[in-house]
Amino acid sequence: MAGNFVSTTNPCRMCRPLGACLAFRGIEDSMVLLHGSQGCSTYMRRYISSHFREPVDIASSSLSEKSAVYGGAESLKRGVKNVVDRYSPRVLGIATTCLTETIGDDVELIIGELLRDEPALREVEIIPVSTPSYSGGHYNGFHDSCVALISRLAQGGPRGDGVNLFPGFLSPADIRHLKDVMDGFGLSAVIIPDISETLDGGIVDSYRRIPAGGTPLEAVRRTGTAAFSLEFSAATPGRQSAALLLKESFSVPAERLPAPIGISYSDRFFQAVSRRAGRPVPEHFARQRERLLDAMVDAHKYLSGKRAAVYGDPDFVLGLSSFLADVGVVPAVIASGGGGREFISELELACAHLEDPPEILTYTDFGEIARAAAASGVDLLVGTSKGNHIARELQVPLMRAGFPIHDRIGGQRMLHVGYAGAMALLDLLTNTIIAGAQDELGYGYSYM
Repeated sequence: MAGNFVSTTNPCRMCRPLGACLAFRGIEDSMVLLHGSQGCSTYMRRYISSHFREPVDIASSSLSEKSAVYGGAESLKRGVKNVVDRYSPRVLGIATTCLTETIGDDVELIIGELLRDEPALREVEIIPVSTPSYSGGHYNGFHDSCVALISRLAQGGPRGDGVNLFPGFLSPADIRHLKDVMDGFGLSAVIIPDISETLDGGIVDSYRRIPAGGTPLEAVRRTGTAAFSLEFSAATPGRQSAALLLKESFSVPAERLPAPIGISYSDRFFQAVSRRAGRPVPEHFARQRERLLDAMVDAHKYLSGKRAAVYGDPDFVLGLSSFLADVGVVPAVIASGGGGREFISELELACAHLEDPPEILTYTDFGEIARAAAASGVDLLVGTSKGNHIARELQVPLMRAGFPIHDRIGGQRMLHVGYAGAMALLDLLTNTIIAGAQDELGYGYSYM
């Protein structure tokens, strides 16, 4: 075998079915079932809950050793019937796991047999998604699920004036802000998936097994009649694009953009919406941009020339890297557990004006990120809480952003997108650097 193979020991990604769980969580009256061992659903419930601080139910077909040998068909059928009986979902996503993909369970065939034997279950939209964790990460499972939802549910018809918005894996706060933007332009938008309430809800009088909120099933069906689709997926392969699927299936015009993180990508987003809506950017958002530019001037003396290592999901890292370059920070190391041709091409465009080209790591782990960050002499890390140990080893600050954030509270309320999101990130970034400098001084308050 040519070259030296080094196994991944701490990957910069999570399991693929975890992304499916998050995507289906953004569909109204939806439940998800993992076809695999009980441990998979337990791990993912814990992982998601510790970031979003919300109770999350994830069902499991709970395969035993016998099922692993002889197949999990009966376990899956029993699991589906139990979930429908206890939760009464309108949509049931079934995500496979490493175990069931390895033994070769044909989920489509199994569900077909179940619906033949139990015709009452046809009232539930059962949507299987292939999500083996040994192929891709949570972001792939997220996009896979969006494509599966559109493939199974979207319907054609007379062209309407609605808009489809596929935001990718952003925070609930981001989704709420995107709704405000669409409303500001007078556009009726269907956001898929919409986790703005289901993963960041309030206190209610009585517990609901399936939380209120999410994209209504009827709205998903209407996506084939929309005037156009916008999708934040510039770093994602076309085969995982729900917007392109709608274009191919129903001739819905599609525009794929980077996630609008930072002023440059936010400009592209607002210009695209303005062009599609046929009206100028509302004054409210124009004023946000003016305040952002003023804040960038204020922060310049703290940020200019600083070097950062940024890591996380491909589309999110692309946006963060553009944001850092916008505000004068050099993204010296750009790393993701995914990547590919689209990811690298967009990064090269975003960083083309930099004198010091970044080191781009794709399909990487935290061992490689630590090595590259140390070699590049970075001043800080930007990414999830999983990089905290690297920041401690290098004795540099960590600006937490993205998913997961397990060692701080409020990750679900972090705003990243648009001019308002860029302002929030700018304050966080600048204050992270100032706090690091104050820690080095050895005493408290000081003008910086």
